[in-house]
Amino acid sequence: MTDTTHRSIVVLAGGLSHERDVSLRSGRRVSDSLSQHGISVVTRDPDATLLADLSATRPDVIWPALHGASGEDGALRGLLDYLGIPYVGSTADATRLAWDKPTAKVVVQRAGVPTPRSITLPRDTFRELGASAVLDVITAELTGPLVVKPAQGGSAQGVSIVDSVDDLPRAMVNAYTYFDVALIEQKIVGTEVAVCIIDTGDGPVALPAIEIEPVGGVYSFEAHYTAGETRFYAPARIAPDVAARVAEVAIAAHAALGLRHISRVDIIVDAAGTPWFLEASVMPGLTETSLFPIALEAAGHDVGWVYSALADTAVRDHN
Repeated sequence: MTDTTHRSIVVLAGGLSHERDVSLRSGRRVSDSLSQHGISVVTRDPDATLLADLSATRPDVIWPALHGASGEDGALRGLLDYLGIPYVGSTADATRLAWDKPTAKVVVQRAGVPTPRSITLPRDTFRELGASAVLDVITAELTGPLVVKPAQGGSAQGVSIVDSVDDLPRAMVNAYTYFDVALIEQKIVGTEVAVCIIDTGDGPVALPAIEIEPVGGVYSFEAHYTAGETRFYAPARIAPDVAARVAEVAIAAHAALGLRHISRVDIIVDAAGTPWFLEASVMPGLTETSLFPIALEAAGHDVGWVYSALADTAVRDHN
């Protein structure tokens, strides 16, 4: 049951990141769902007038439906803390941990959750030590297929699957297009699943795992947000005991990173049924093709009710 003491929510959507268009779509979906529950919602793009406007209007709660650096690097949330306005989602400190993929992997691994072997390489390392020499060392140690991705970012932008060492230099260039630090990771072959987590006041709950099967074989940016490009199975087609382990790993990662209210944990399940942590998102996509609404439906939840309940939880946590 939601506490309806609050009646004004500002949904932030857009921003200046590479994921601006996705954020705008997420914001519209959140606003529509909340409005259908009788809540007063204002949707706005963060800009130079935002902080002064929030200080003057003092909304009951902020929903930062922002993807990419605009909403997931912790900076905006830190400013909201200074303004004293409640917001849905993880704190600034936790957001910074999850936003940096190499850091998140270390934190989660120390909590006992397996994550693929990897190495993190700034662009400057290649300039100083020589790209050829660096890649030779990497491919001698990390054999087989690799995944190369920007150390920060989402929606699979700048991510490459490398099946041949000849393709590795191009994959590095692709990753560096989006951020100046790249993560090179051993590719785990298996079933890709995403576990969305909500906490409406009684502790984090893992929604049914969603299995991701891209039609083209790679869960690219286009496959994320183009209808028909990916098949989703909710719940995932995995054995009940494996599904239980997947949920445990997702909750453990969520807790280790100090996340709250809402998150999505991406996992690969290998042939032995072992879940491997890949990364966590503090503000999952909320568009019509995103995983979070699919997971809510699979769990039998009304989307608008959950969004309202999360807003209520943010207010309670702030008080």
